Amino acid sequence: MTFNSIQFLIFFPVVSLLYFLLPHRFRWMLLLAASYYFYMSWNPRLVFLILFTTVVSYTAARAMEHCESKKKKKLCLAIALCACLGVLFFFKYFNFLSSTVTAILRAVSLNVDDFLLDLILPVGISFYTFQTLSYVIDVYRGTIQAEHHFGYYALFVSYFPQLVAGPIERPQNLLPQLKAEHHFQKDNFHAGMKTLIAGFFKKVVVADQLATFVVAVYSDPSTATAPAIILATVMFSFQVYCDFSGYTDIAVGCARIMGVKLTQNFNLPYSSRSCHEFWERWHISLTSWFQDYVFYPLAMNKKLTRFARKIGKKLKKPRFGSMFPPCVALFITFLLSGLWHGAAWTYVLWGAIHGLYQVIERVTERGRERLQDKLHINRESRLFAFWQMAVVFVLCSFALIFFRANSVSDLGILLKNLFTNWMFRGTFGLLGMDWVDAGITIASLVIMTLIDRIFVHDWPVRRPAGGSLVTAEVSAFLLLAVAASWLLLLAGDGASAFIYFQF
Repeated sequence: MTFNSIQFLIFFPVVSLLYFLLPHRFRWMLLLAASYYFYMSWNPRLVFLILFTTVVSYTAARAMEHCESKKKKKLCLAIALCACLGVLFFFKYFNFLSSTVTAILRAVSLNVDDFLLDLILPVGISFYTFQTLSYVIDVYRGTIQAEHHFGYYALFVSYFPQLVAGPIERPQNLLPQLKAEHHFQKDNFHAGMKTLIAGFFKKVVVADQLATFVVAVYSDPSTATAPAIILATVMFSFQVYCDFSGYTDIAVGCARIMGVKLTQNFNLPYSSRSCHEFWERWHISLTSWFQDYVFYPLAMNKKLTRFARKIGKKLKKPRFGSMFPPCVALFITFLLSGLWHGAAWTYVLWGAIHGLYQVIERVTERGRERLQDKLHINRESRLFAFWQMAVVFVLCSFALIFFRANSVSDLGILLKNLFTNWMFRGTFGLLGMDWVDAGITIASLVIMTLIDRIFVHDWPVRRPAGGSLVTAEVSAFLLLAVAASWLLLLAGDGASAFIYFQF
């Protein structure tokens, strides 16, 4: 069952209606049962994995409460981390590691056979694993108290709106809201419906339409020309944004209708003026997770800091000593982020590129500011802001070539053609589109931008004489747009999966 399926169109209204009809003390049972049913609709057997992760993390956190010594707490934490990460590694990374080791052995002339397992990647395993890890780590640090009610904790791990593709919720935000008694409120319903409608429009109208043109190029890179690769990559930039932020909008909208406010996961990322700002606006819940549990521990590591200071003194460059630990931590963090996205070298390379962007941006910050001062560039001007946004978009889009390529060999072909095959004739044909498709695509992106800014991010749009421009007619138009999208969906081959389900 996906958000953009007829099953969910029936499932969510029924769950919401029962939620408000039931007394408060029974609601957690309804949501837990609905969440497990939602997850089991993909593969009933995989429910045992999420149940195992839930039981292990819950038990470890409760055990930490009764441990007086720090060593015992560390042992409980280690058991939880090994169990949860072990399940994630086995199902997501075992075959990747096995094939990598096999390739290395063959490269040194050792004849070995492939050792691959026929594994099913559980939907959303990376998301709910990270959610349980943040819980046990925070309990270990003393940031939060362990949850005693197993039912509420199991609901925190499996809450269906954000279960399979985030946002990755922290226990401090979600658990209290799940326990609170919520009543039906018109404001929550209207806000939730607006966000939900925007999400459906992004996914069904924009992302699914762009996907057909992107696949045409990336499925056959040998025939792709540089202009076709550029157009397909730009369209993929919007596809992956509309697909993932569309899912998040639907999740946020569903939860908001029931009175729960999920974490904001996107904040107009293509308006960013630096690569650092981009990651403060893109997949915010994952970025903050890596920041708190990977970057800060690495950047503040005492051994790494002492080593950097010694090197800085020898080179007579004290700034090196202060810059080295955070730069190393940044690169490792983005490398791991790339690996989190998928068990393939293309994702690792994508993470490494973004890590390099971050390091270069951090190291050259002072020099760039001095150069701008010498050139008398007004950093507050709209023209300069547009230039910075364009540069960030180009850099992030180039990195997405690595993200989208089906394999390393395909990636090599794409990069070669990008820099050598500059034939403009037949570009639209390679994308499988004509001028009508181009016009529809541009119109869809314009409407998506307006919907995103006005209905999701509540940008104030006023008439000259005052008063809101967002009228009932506009809302009715959006409802009709989504209704038309549903009709197109049901008339076609069925609901298409969200990109981030595979992560």
